[in-house]
Amino acid sequence: MALTWKDIIHFSVKGNPTPDTRVEKSESEWKQLLTPEQFRITRKKGTEAPHSGALCSVHDAGKYGCICCGTLLFDSSIKFESGTGWPSFTQPIKENAIKYIKDSSFGMVRVEVLCNTCDAHLGHVFPDGPPPSGLRYCINSVSMKMIKE
Repeated sequence: MALTWKDIIHFSVKGNPTPDTRVEKSESEWKQLLTPEQFRITRKKGTEAPHSGALCSVHDAGKYGCICCGTLLFDSSIKFESGTGWPSFTQPIKENAIKYIKDSSFGMVRVEVLCNTCDAHLGHVFPDGPPPSGLRYCINSVSMKMIKE
């Protein structure tokens, strides 16, 4: 079943699906495991500069996993070129892979997406993607690793 914008809003307001597992680490443990840039983006909710991410122009077959815990997040078959400067996807690999948080920062309302396993900041989801879902998951390259098929 494909998620819709209505589903995303529901999760961000009423609660997220339960992840298959949880990974909890202290800030110092994450700092030891991640590069400074990975830590800034995934643990401190940073953003990489547009068109700077290594995965922006990668269209190889494979899956995208969380850089922090390895949880599979997206499949290359639902990646598309959005022109925004960040890797974009139309759906998560499974419904409970992503956590949705209402984000009212910077004077706008958006929906932040996190890894549902370890709460790593991934990016945001918007209702302006291609059919059939109409969703655009706009994800920082630094927050993912590609597992080629």
